[in-house]
Amino acid sequence: MIKVMLADDQALVRGGLAALLSFEADLEVVAEVGSGDDVVDAARRTRPDVVLMDVEMPGKDGITATADVTAAIPDVRVLIVTTFGRPGYLRRGLQAGAAGFVVKDTPARELADAIRRVHAGLRVVDSSLAADSLVSGESPLTTRESEVLREARAGGTVSDVAKRMFLSEGTIRNHLSSAIGKTGARNRAEAVTIADNNGWL
Repeated sequence: MIKVMLADDQALVRGGLAALLSFEADLEVVAEVGSGDDVVDAARRTRPDVVLMDVEMPGKDGITATADVTAAIPDVRVLIVTTFGRPGYLRRGLQAGAAGFVVKDTPARELADAIRRVHAGLRVVDSSLAADSLVSGESPLTTRESEVLREARAGGTVSDVAKRMFLSEGTIRNHLSSAIGKTGARNRAEAVTIADNNGWL
């Protein structure tokens, strides 16, 4: 029996996945969580073999939660299952320790098979997303530029962003200017959109 944990902020999605997986004789859902903050504690309690991890969740995002749970419980395998098939998410997820990456419109039988393959020690990656990732390449943004764009996405003036990040306004402007140039955007809002759509944030 392969023990599976579901990490997704939408209760309806978790319920649907649990119902679909219940038809598989060798898969058992042992835990469900709705926040990235709860992943490690739930995994420690229930010791799943595979965690199905969403990317966008409240608290820690799924990529950060993947890094945390694979560090805390090295024998757990993470399969990222997300609505957003962005090349940057794939690259960052694999770097965080995920064993696989599929999109949510994957047919139920294929998802169950992906769980089995990940559990067996194989890597499973959506083929079209892998091709897109090769074409798009690495994020051109530095870690700090990505952090500044994430804060800018939350809204507010340069001064507001500077206060939240404990940096000077000049430093924020420099990072925003650099990020705008690297993304080919016309302004910071467009830079945020481009970076977000590529999964760089």
